[in-house]
Amino acid sequence: MHLHRFGPTRRTPDVLALHGLTGHGRRWASLARTWLPDLAVLAPDLRGHGRSPWGPPWTVDAQVRDLAATLREEGAEPLVVVGHSYGANIAVRLARAHPAAVRALVLLDPAMGLEPDRAREIADAYLHSPDYPDAATARADKLHGGWADVDPAVLDADIAEHLVASPFGGVTWRVCAPAMVAAWAEMALPAVPPPAVPTDLVRATRVQPPFLADQVVDQWHAQLGGLLTVHAVDCEHMVSQSHPELVAKLVRRALEPED
Repeated sequence: MHLHRFGPTRRTPDVLALHGLTGHGRRWASLARTWLPDLAVLAPDLRGHGRSPWGPPWTVDAQVRDLAATLREEGAEPLVVVGHSYGANIAVRLARAHPAAVRALVLLDPAMGLEPDRAREIADAYLHSPDYPDAATARADKLHGGWADVDPAVLDADIAEHLVASPFGGVTWRVCAPAMVAAWAEMALPAVPPPAVPTDLVRATRVQPPFLADQVVDQWHAQLGGLLTVHAVDCEHMVSQSHPELVAKLVRRALEPED
């Protein structure tokens, strides 16, 4: 995996940060450098994204295996895992498969258990139009979607890092298109609850219908009890970019020693 590192060097990571679908690890740079500069943050490009390998399998289980191997190589102690959207889905499954590696979860508008028809419609739309004629059109698409409430400077930095020339003309994101389509099938699998670890769940209330259904949240409450804290935030989908102070607060709280 291609790894982005932020914060103090020469120590094992405190935080593993997992981006969402079509994203990249450097997307966490502003949060890490501005709000968590004293913490060692490890932010990989997930399989099929950015500068990590693009080959299959393009499953959540494969992502979990990649991450588990990376954490072993890093010699990481149990850490806080923060994940956004598809990355939050992976974070939950990583914690279930490797509970000793995860101290706590911070889940930002997770995408799990999607209605199959909705997942297919989104995958179809991406499959038929993965490219843009130019950067201005790509930027406008973001501004009229999940990035509508994000600082434009943060969006511009993301575009500079992640938008590349398309082999078919125009520009596109630095991702593997087949992997993106496959991921929507993975997000339509039944949602599974986190294991018994402290879990903060942030729901972006402007996203309707939500990427995590209300009944799933109710099930998690019943299973996790006091380990689950839900935060309803009036924002679009890109929670870590629009509300970095909240995300930083949750990460720091998750790192506090237990009483």
